[in-house]
This record gives sequence, C-alpha cells and structure tokens, in this order.
Amino acid sequence: MLNIIVCMKQVIDPEAPLSSFRIDPQVKRAIPPQGIPPVLNPFDENALEAALRIKDSQSAKITVLSMGQRLARPVLRRTLATGADELVLLEDDRFDSFDSYFTAHVLVKGIKRLGNFDLIFCGREAADSDSGQVGIGIAELLGIPSVTIARKVEVTDGKTRVERVLPDGYEVVEAEMPALITASNEVGELRTPTVTDLILAQRRPVTVWKGQDVRFNPPQPRTSMLRLSLPSRNGIHEVIRDANPEAAGAALALKLREAGII
Repeated sequence: MLNIIVCMKQVIDPEAPLSSFRIDPQVKRAIPPQGIPPVLNPFDENALEAALRIKDSQSAKITVLSMGQRLARPVLRRTLATGADELVLLEDDRFDSFDSYFTAHVLVKGIKRLGNFDLIFCGREAADSDSGQVGIGIAELLGIPSVTIARKVEVTDGKTRVERVLPDGYEVVEAEMPALITASNEVGELRTPTVTDLILAQRRPVTVWKGQDVRFNPPQPRTSMLRLSLPSRNGIHEVIRDANPEAAGAALALKLREAGII
C-alpha cells in the first residue's frame, strides 16, 4: 500500500471582497475578515485531488498535514470528507511565519514523525504568499527528488510518472520514490463531497501535534517581511456622451484603441 502525505494550508478566502481585507502594519500580517471563514489553499486542493486519483486506482493511504495557528477544524476536515484517511495538524503559537524555509522546516518535522512515505504532494504555491518555495524546500531538506507544476501523476513499478506543465505544452518526467510533487490547477478541482460525507467527517478524530511533539527548534529565518500593504487603485474614467448611440460607440472604440486596449 502506498503512503501518501498531502501538505495543505489554510488561507484567507481569495474570493473575499477587497473591502473586507485589512492589514496590521505592526506585525505585517493580513487580518482575517470578520464573517468570512478561511478556505483550503486552492493549489493544495489540486494536490489532494491528484493523490485521490492515485488512491482510486490502487491501494493507498492519504494523510493530510497542515501547519499554523488556530486552525479551523471544519475547514480542514473537508479533506477527510473528500477521501483522505487521516488529518494531522501541526498547531502551535510559534508556527507563525511567512518565511518559506521556516514553513518547510516545520512540515519536515511532522513528516518525519509520520514515518515512512512514498509520495508527498504540495500545491504549486500558496494563495496568500505566492512564493512557490515550500514544496521544493521540503524535498531539499528530506533529500528526495521533486517534480514541480504537475498536471497528471501516475504510479507504476515503484516510480512516479508526472506530466509537468510547460508554457507551450507539457513534458513527461519519471522519478524514483519517495518523491515530492507540486500540483498545479491543471490537475483539476478537488472533488465535491456529499453532505453525508461532510457530516461524518466532522465526527472523525484529528491528530494535533505541538512544537514539542515534533522536536521543533526554531530555525534562523532566511527572509524577512519589509512591508505589507493593500494595492492602491487610482481609477481615472471618462464619460462619453452622445445622443447618437452609433457615434458614442465609435468614440468609445477610438478611445479604447488609443489606450491600446483593442
């Protein structure tokens, strides 16, 4: 049986209205909006779907591993409803850093405690930081091969075969296991669980490990946040008025052509 670990992050909902976002300039952090629950990182959902498709075709156990502070159990339990077998949370007040090396270091501690594994899946990047470094950082710390930006993953004869996205197509890569793969949106959306599965998932046990449980020693940060701010938008508009609709349309087309839009 294959042992698969999927690293998944809880993020502020990227689809939340811009007006709901707030920044704390002192700690350089986004303030979770009131009344809008967090969600699973969309690329991590792609990673879980890739793992579930392998499980569909052969015997496999999927363990979801998530790290952070005050993690939302109902959100993360959705991974169990879609088909994951186990949910492990690395939850500690010290696990608060946007440094990719720090995050990879903590996740590796959790992976080592889980024990033997054949595949690790991560999303290609996180919806909040967009750094795309944690997955390959985990592979480097574990000393295993990594394949990035996967659109399709298969496992045969002790090897993983990955179709990797390129700007003008894709390439096929094989890697010996254990290996780490980062999944892209081309994998497809995470399957939708049934209402019954969602209800049952809320009753299933969740394993929670603190820093001392994984022998956590804070690493020296490799990066530091200098500034975090909301984008400024200065809209400039011009109203075209003409009693003749055709003349107004022609004037609009001319303005758009001058602006290089069409």
